[in-house]
Amino acid sequence: MSLFTAHSSVFLREREREREREREMGLKLYGAPASTCSARVKAALEELGVAYEFVPINFATGEHKQPPHIARNPFGQVPALQDGDLTLFESRAITRYIARKYKNGVTDLLKQSDAAAGALVDVWMEVESHQYNPAVSPIFYQIFIVPLFGGTPDQAVIAENVEKLSKILDVYEDRLSKSKYLAGDFISLADLHHLPYTFYLMITHPSLVNSRPHVKAWWEDISSRPACKKVTDEMAAVANASK
Repeated sequence: MSLFTAHSSVFLREREREREREREMGLKLYGAPASTCSARVKAALEELGVAYEFVPINFATGEHKQPPHIARNPFGQVPALQDGDLTLFESRAITRYIARKYKNGVTDLLKQSDAAAGALVDVWMEVESHQYNPAVSPIFYQIFIVPLFGGTPDQAVIAENVEKLSKILDVYEDRLSKSKYLAGDFISLADLHHLPYTFYLMITHPSLVNSRPHVKAWWEDISSRPACKKVTDEMAAVANASK
């Protein structure tokens, strides 16, 4: 055996041991404590009772743009999930992976066993991503993020998106008058995906939810679930600490 071959063999064995240690450590979620996208993944993990380690990424020091994190998320954002040799980014893709891998006889957040119910989960996940999120996220950004950089919230942007969101929530009110949750009478990722931004919306514009009785009942239901409450309590602690 050549010296090069021997060194290569040692390297491969060490790398395999390192991977085995990673697998034994279970899931690692890299994120930021107040991040809406990180919270979206946490909600799915907690709802399914999956053990994981949360690894905070320090945005203040630019850790999210350093090579170790870029290797996890090439866009330098959070979250990223490490599951053994598998690394994923994009919160909604991560929650789908978690729901598929950890579904059980009690909880199936994608309704994979029922094509029609599963299709409705898909529909309302798309609604959250393409209707709800684009309206609510600018409100969050103007009120919570802009001041962090010394700016003043743009009230015109806030007002414009509050109007958009109001119309979207009218659709939700109609839908939720017919079913307990968005996809039917069962909790799903479609509901959990709304948790982080709606938590912040209830701080800034609670009347948008409270003025619609079915939306209000839906929010009170999902936000009071033990898994969701654990996530929002953590978000609240971070928000209060930053005041």
